[in-house]
Amino acid sequence: MTTPSTPLAPRLRANMAKVPAYVAGKPAVAREGLEVFKLSSNENPYPPLPSVLTAITRAAATVNRYPDPMATQMVATIAQKWGVEPENLAAATGSVRLLAQLAEITCAPGDEVVYAWRSFEAYPITVAISDAVPVEVPLTADARHDLPAMLAAITERTRLVVLCSPNNPTGPALRRGELEEFLAQVPGDVLVVLDEAYREFVDDPDVPDGVDVFRAHPNVVVLRTFSKAYGLAGLRVGVAVAHPEVAGTLRKAATPFGVSAIAQAAVVASLQTAAEAELMSRVRALVAQRRVLLDGLRAQGWDVPDVQGNFLWLPVGEDAVPLAEAFAAEGLVVRAFAGAGVRITVAEDAGGERLLEVAARLRAGRP
Repeated sequence: MTTPSTPLAPRLRANMAKVPAYVAGKPAVAREGLEVFKLSSNENPYPPLPSVLTAITRAAATVNRYPDPMATQMVATIAQKWGVEPENLAAATGSVRLLAQLAEITCAPGDEVVYAWRSFEAYPITVAISDAVPVEVPLTADARHDLPAMLAAITERTRLVVLCSPNNPTGPALRRGELEEFLAQVPGDVLVVLDEAYREFVDDPDVPDGVDVFRAHPNVVVLRTFSKAYGLAGLRVGVAVAHPEVAGTLRKAATPFGVSAIAQAAVVASLQTAAEAELMSRVRALVAQRRVLLDGLRAQGWDVPDVQGNFLWLPVGEDAVPLAEAFAAEGLVVRAFAGAGVRITVAEDAGGERLLEVAARLRAGRP
């Protein structure tokens, strides 16, 4: 086989040159004499439950067959748990895929998508791939969504508004009053996406449940994931809660057989009463650890915003990369956002203890 002397020049879409690459959290690499903790990807540190592993093993025996394309049992189980109808749900390989489908079904080239920044880094990627126009609205000084500014950014070309609550990577969640005031003023033909990937970690009673918000507003879509609280990140299952026309269109735009049989079985097993109770107990332990870390870091002098997810944010600006490297040298792999800050996942107790020890030393060396 010969190699062409002239390189091929495929006709790729011009907008793809503007698409930023997704940067995943770095893995923890074992080091002799040093226990290493991965705090860079907002994963659940606990292993799968035995009952979930059993369901996964059983489902693995059928991988020669296609999965149920409608994920019927999984959708029915979720619908019962969340108090919605199956026709209100659409599933895909992670909530980020559902966001891409929302852009696909709403945006033509030149249409606008409004979102806060900094927020989940997949947002600008999704918007760029769809050839829509990103409208990034800066966060407030306390790392929260600036909802009045986001409202002012909506134009006749706006098709989607994306709200991340709790906001990844900075931590704060939207409160009931501000969200209702915002939604009351958004045009009815603009779809508002409430991304609740970290909903289960919220302990602020003033933060509304997105499913309740969806029931009151026909233009709201809620995104949830089983990657975080349920510890199924490696299986990729996201679910959208939407009114029937939107949910049905999302199902049309889905990749056929996208959610594997193994993933479907794992979600159903995770939502059984005993399993879910144990999983939520783990979530409460992580929330308690989050409070210990938040209080500890603030006591050391770090500026840490309010947090409602399973992570903390250090807004250190241009020091983000050097600080992340300093943590890594101590066996703590955190996530640097160049020029903005460092995100640290809440991990098991041993990781949290090490984090506070290392953070105290690093803080002592800062002005």
